[in-house]
Amino acid sequence: PTGSAPAGRAPRRDSLGPVGLVLGGAVSVQFGGALAVSLMPRAGALGVVTLRLLVAALVLLVVCRPRVRGHSRADWGTVIVFGITMAAMNGLFYQSLARIPLGPAVTLEVLGPLALSVVTSRRAVNLVWAGLALGGVFLLSGGGFGDLDPVGVGFALAAGAMWAAYIVFSARTGRRFPQADGLALAMAVAAVLFLPLGAVESGTRLLDPTTLALGAAVAVLSSVLPYTLELLALRRLPASTFAILMSLEPALAATAGFLVLGQVLSPTETLAITLVIAASMGAVRTQAGRGKAAGVPVKPVKPVKKVGD
Repeated sequence: PTGSAPAGRAPRRDSLGPVGLVLGGAVSVQFGGALAVSLMPRAGALGVVTLRLLVAALVLLVVCRPRVRGHSRADWGTVIVFGITMAAMNGLFYQSLARIPLGPAVTLEVLGPLALSVVTSRRAVNLVWAGLALGGVFLLSGGGFGDLDPVGVGFALAAGAMWAAYIVFSARTGRRFPQADGLALAMAVAAVLFLPLGAVESGTRLLDPTTLALGAAVAVLSSVLPYTLELLALRRLPASTFAILMSLEPALAATAGFLVLGQVLSPTETLAITLVIAASMGAVRTQAGRGKAAGVPVKPVKPVKKVGD
C-alpha cells in the first residue's frame, strides 16, 4: 500500500530530527564560546555573560513577542527557575574560563549532563554509552585535572550541575509554553539578574561599539540559536539521550579551537573525540531502535496551552 512506506520510515525520521537540532545547537555554542574567549580581555568574564544574555533576551523578545498575561502561577515559577538556572550556568562557566583553559572547562562541565543521563536512564544500555562517553571526556582532559586551578575546576563542576538543571527546566518550559515563548521570558529573567554583576565588573567598557558587536555575535551563537534548538529538541527527545549527546561538547570545543584559535589536536585528543562520538551515536541508535521496536515513533510531549487560549 502507498501509505505503508512512510509509516515505516517515521520512527527514524522523528528520532533523528531532534538529534539534528541538538547537534546544530552544540556546534553553534562552541564557536560562540571560542569567540567569547577572545572577547573576555575587553569586557571581563561577567561582562561577556551580561552582553550575551542581554542581547539574546532582546532578540528573543522581539522575535517571539511572548504574551505576559494568561499564564498560571506554575508557568511563571517554571520560567523564573529556568532563567535563574541559565544565569547561574553561564556565570559559573565563564568564571571557570577565566581560570582554566576552554577544553578542560567544557570537559568538566559536561559531567553534569552525563550524570543526569545515568540518573534518568531507564535502559541499562544507556549506562554503557554514558560510561564510554565519560571515558572519552577524561581522556580528552589528559587523564586528570591535578594541574588546574582548583577554583576554576569548582566553577566548571558547578556549571555542569546547572547544565543538568537547565536540561530539566528547558524541557518543562517547552511543555508549558508554545514555540520559544518560555525561553524568551526566561532569558529576560536571566539578563535582569546578571545586569548588575556585569555593570559592576565592566562598567562603560560594555558600551564600546566593538565590544557590543562581538557580544551580539556571542549571544546569537551561544544563546539564541542553541537554546532555541535545544528547547525544540527536548519536546521530542528523552532527557537521558539528550544528556549523552551533550558529551559531544568537548569534541566540538576542540574542533572550534582548531578552526578559530589554531589549536592542533593530539592523537590522544583524537581518540577521546572518537570515543565520545561513538557513545553519542550509540545513544541515538538506541533511541531510534526503541521507536522501531514499538512500531511507532516516540511521541512528542505537546506544550500545555496558555490559560485563555
